[in-house]
Amino acid sequence: MTTPPAQPNTAQPGAASGGASTAEQPWPVRVVSMKVAQWIDRLGEVWVEGQITQLNRRGGGTAFLVLRDPSANVSLQVTCLPAVLDRSEVPLTEGTQVIVRGKFSYWTGRGSLSLRITEIRAVGVGELLARIERLRQLLHAEGLFDPRLKRPLPFLPRTVGLVTARASAAERDVRSIAEGRWPDVRIRAEYSTVQGPTAVPQLLTALRTLDADPEVDVIILARGGGSVEDLLPFSDEALCRAVHAARTPIVSAIGHEPDNPLCDFAADVRAATPTDAAKRVVPDVLAERDRVAELRDRAAAALRGWVGREVRALEAIRSRPAFAHPHRLVDDRADDVDRLRRDGRRDVRRLLDREADGVRHLAARLTALGPAATMARGYAIVQKVTPDGENPVVRGIDEIAPGTQLRVRLPDGAAKAAVMGVERLATNTEETDE
Repeated sequence: MTTPPAQPNTAQPGAASGGASTAEQPWPVRVVSMKVAQWIDRLGEVWVEGQITQLNRRGGGTAFLVLRDPSANVSLQVTCLPAVLDRSEVPLTEGTQVIVRGKFSYWTGRGSLSLRITEIRAVGVGELLARIERLRQLLHAEGLFDPRLKRPLPFLPRTVGLVTARASAAERDVRSIAEGRWPDVRIRAEYSTVQGPTAVPQLLTALRTLDADPEVDVIILARGGGSVEDLLPFSDEALCRAVHAARTPIVSAIGHEPDNPLCDFAADVRAATPTDAAKRVVPDVLAERDRVAELRDRAAAALRGWVGREVRALEAIRSRPAFAHPHRLVDDRADDVDRLRRDGRRDVRRLLDREADGVRHLAARLTALGPAATMARGYAIVQKVTPDGENPVVRGIDEIAPGTQLRVRLPDGAAKAAVMGVERLATNTEETDE
């Protein structure tokens, strides 16, 4: 497309192009368009990176393209000569990541903006890998790949969410493996393009839809193998952040074993292939049955072993002499008991005899020392007769006086007497009181 001819200056008096517009003196549309065109023209040439979403070669000598930012829903109209496309080192198709150089043009006639490019370069694999690596380091520094944040997969999910392309080999692999392992498995698929300029928005929409479903317990993000350019949407920053922010555990199964898009690091589990993802998410019913049978057999064997050990322990206890012949201990000790009983009786009799002899000796001594024996030898017990009837024993002449009534106890009776006088016995002199 050629540049349109310059518009004639038909500004009316009072619409000074150099002054500020006011309500009394507004600018006509043509003046505004010319000023916008002049300002954009001063921008000069720029380098722009984007992804081709539309490519149209017209026969009028102008090619039309639409560049889209892969990380945002922003597009830009681009025009160029067909020769610019022909000079590209790689074929340009929809989905190709490119860098273009051009100058913006503002078409005053229809008020549209486009970028007129003079050079176009396809982004090489090396540059793509370098950008992916820089993004990986950035996301890793933010903690999106932290293993401590990974969530465990459920043992038996109620519903398995699947994000993949419609009627793709990845979908067939996941469904066939999952249904073969667990026939009653429920799979809810949300389809999306998995490469090209529209892949990221559709993947984000499908992922959010499944994450919002409370019945979905795990989500598989599946795609078959491909080139670095084909797998580029799965290294998109927006998709990686959405995978990290999802509440449902996500299994990334993108490409084959050597492929490592960034969503593999952001997901909770990385599977080598879609088939591997189905094996990780859905348990094998036959293997689980075999495991249950094995555990049951092991439990039964363990129980039988425990019962057998306890039975052997009881038999060992019962076979001990104390339990096998409990009366033998009594019989063996019966003679000892009889001997000890005889010895005890003999010792008791001996002690009683010895003590009886002691009692007899003491009785004899008491008899010999008693007052009866003394009185039998010619002695008497003299008691003072008192009115109160206590009649204390007279122990000396100081306790009696002449005329004191006395009771004299003899071996065969007692006699009453009165003191006629007292006689004191002295060692050197004898005194008599009458």
